[in-house]
Amino acid sequence: MIKAVIFDFDGLILDTETPGYHSYRQTFEELGAQLPLEEWAKGIGTTNSGYFHPLDYLERQIGKKVDRVFFKQQAEKKYHILVQSMQVRPGVINYLQTAQRFGLRIGLASSSSRSWVESYLKKYEIYSYFHVIRTKDDVAQVKPNPELYLQALEHLGVKNSEAIVFEDSLNGLLAAKAADIYCVIVPNPVTSQLEFLTHDLRLASMEDIGLEDIIVNITHPCEEK
Repeated sequence: MIKAVIFDFDGLILDTETPGYHSYRQTFEELGAQLPLEEWAKGIGTTNSGYFHPLDYLERQIGKKVDRVFFKQQAEKKYHILVQSMQVRPGVINYLQTAQRFGLRIGLASSSSRSWVESYLKKYEIYSYFHVIRTKDDVAQVKPNPELYLQALEHLGVKNSEAIVFEDSLNGLLAAKAADIYCVIVPNPVTSQLEFLTHDLRLASMEDIGLEDIIVNITHPCEEK
């Protein structure tokens, strides 16, 4: 029986991933370099620099050191322009309302900082839906390590078989499956181009199918949507 749902944040609740990628890609191009999506994707869903460090990659391309502070300032300016019109992804609020109505426990597990996550949850007035929020401030290792999800389960008071995770990234999927939790993939425009394996269900949008039907499909597997 499903008793809880756990959401990723970046790229899943808010599509911060797409403007993040494009702000760096544009800044790369200004320096005569390219930032392939397949390289950037190594770092999506994690803050572990062991997976991908974009500025190291840039310096290898152009064969010289860059002013990292200046680069980040330029990328940040582009990012803030791109996120001006950012909204909660379609279907998210409906899922939160449905989970609340059904009496499900609602958690959030993010590799980002607590201050980053909570500021956006409050800005978009969805903070109060979450019973538990676990971020990189709470763990020794972020995704793809399962620690964030294991902590979320513990604080929600449910078993791994009683929860469903919603993710948009490969690192997030790996973390959820390492914790042995059902995982529904809802890619954003950046992560939709990646190859996902081992997920339990994949959706183009949370508007495509209601949460109650997700639970049925997860507990009684059928053809992928």
